[in-house]
Amino acid sequence: MSFELLLQSISKRVTLNEEEQKVFTSFFRPRKLKKKTFLYQEGDIQQHIAFINSGCLRSYSIDKNGTEHILQFAPAGWWIADMQSLLNNAPSNLSIDAIEDSEVFLIKQSDIEDMYQALPQLERYFRILAERSLATSQQRLIDALSLTAVERYNNFCQRYPSLIQSIPQKYVASYIGITPEFMSKMLSQPMKKG
Repeated sequence: MSFELLLQSISKRVTLNEEEQKVFTSFFRPRKLKKKTFLYQEGDIQQHIAFINSGCLRSYSIDKNGTEHILQFAPAGWWIADMQSLLNNAPSNLSIDAIEDSEVFLIKQSDIEDMYQALPQLERYFRILAERSLATSQQRLIDALSLTAVERYNNFCQRYPSLIQSIPQKYVASYIGITPEFMSKMLSQPMKKG
């Protein structure tokens, strides 16, 4: 597996010379996941952050009624982890699995500090990543509380344009907080622009 996409992602925020790139990539372990294969299951203690090199993963929880709630999709070029589990060394409330055949690069939480020691400029990259993730999570919560299903669907289409045609509608419905049946009915109606 090539580190090209990972290095492109890093280069948007920090510059690494060739030797630094080798040091950086040495902290990552490649892993291939077949469609429907778990990276982690609810109850596991997560030890890694994953960068998606190809394919797509999702994180989700299942409530006591058996309803699935998707928190995140992570297509190629994105990161995914259950940060609560990772940072607190606690059992995960989320499952993370591949929704298509995928290749990921994993970095252990325990190696991140070593990476920062070797390459201090990477703290900036991961700080920006964390800030953007927090801002996105806050906006998603506000949207869930204040927007209609159609507006949430339109936001999904803007956020994940490459996924709208490639993943099952039931996953999109779960992400925006509606049933697949409601989603089907909603999409059969003419959408209002605005």
